[in-house]
Amino acid sequence: MAPAQELPPETEAEPLGDAADKSRVTVVGSGNWGSVAAKLIASNTLRLPSFHDEVRMWVFEEILPSGEKLTDVINSTNENVKYLPGIKLGNNVVADPDLENAVKDANMLVFVTPHQFMEGICKRLVGKVKEGMEAISLIKGMEVKMEGPCMISSLISEQLGINCCVLMGANIANEIAVEKFSEATVGYRENRDIAEKWVQLFSTSYFMVSPVQDVEGVELCGTLKNVVAIAAGFVDGLEMGNNTKAAIMRIGLREMKAFSKLLFPSVKDTTFFESCGVADLITTCLGGRNRKVAEAFAKNGGKRSFDELEAEMLQGQKLQGVSTARELYEVLSHRGWLELFPLFATVHEISTGRLPPSAIVEYSEHKPNFSLVQGSAQYC
Repeated sequence: MAPAQELPPETEAEPLGDAADKSRVTVVGSGNWGSVAAKLIASNTLRLPSFHDEVRMWVFEEILPSGEKLTDVINSTNENVKYLPGIKLGNNVVADPDLENAVKDANMLVFVTPHQFMEGICKRLVGKVKEGMEAISLIKGMEVKMEGPCMISSLISEQLGINCCVLMGANIANEIAVEKFSEATVGYRENRDIAEKWVQLFSTSYFMVSPVQDVEGVELCGTLKNVVAIAAGFVDGLEMGNNTKAAIMRIGLREMKAFSKLLFPSVKDTTFFESCGVADLITTCLGGRNRKVAEAFAKNGGKRSFDELEAEMLQGQKLQGVSTARELYEVLSHRGWLELFPLFATVHEISTGRLPPSAIVEYSEHKPNFSLVQGSAQYC
């Protein structure tokens, strides 16, 4: 009797069920953090039998100085040479410049673009996503509408009719790209099983992910910390020292917590002690693009605009802190809350040239008086 022969690799049976039962993942966005997210996910889809190997990544097409298309270079070199040079994404990452084509077969969408582009992206995807689609947002920021502030996860859910979790944390992308240890927090609403699936998809030996049932708290931490990082950058640019910076971070954390709980009373105090909270605040105020550009702004005495500095220093990446500070200011002004949040208000006024950078320590600290605030959170 002839000895049994192993099947060749290309004809081996699927480890679990039919291919149709496997989840397909698309990453919507391909900047610095989007590329790192694709790398993390791609390493896991190869080893987890419940996922298709291939990870699609939607790329906003650009022509490089060489004359080549960015998507072509990513697919031929397995590297995002513009936003994450020197890092291999995984052979199973496929860059796609066509948004609708990139998402058409997916049942798990990972959104990671600048928040100011998300409303337009959602409008393009209406009616184009699969029924039962699950989404997760890695986006820091919020939309401000006539009826009030709208978190990006809520925008995605409302526009596309799908459930949306969030992932936030102390995550400077370039450090994760070279596999330095980091943590993150997945915020979910009700379905713990879906949260665990996202945890499974992102977790690696160097990237530890934990679930928390508090979407709004997790997302607001990731959004608001960029405003505090701008303040920290002003302190660094003016060489005010570590004591001042620590004070700014403490005041900022207090305003983050107070604002979050005013908008969404369901936000949990414990969320601020997760990676998405105090850890993310610390790392963003010590490093990260918002702090870096704000430092340059303060060193120039506010003579060069943030737009100019962003274009010069970030090679196409976008700041989130300045636009979030503006949106936050609109909310605070509309609701009569400006005096309750002096740090947030001052960051915006410095960023727009109404105050000099030194004003970051020239306000009198107020303790929020919640009895002055009427009404509840507005949802989009």
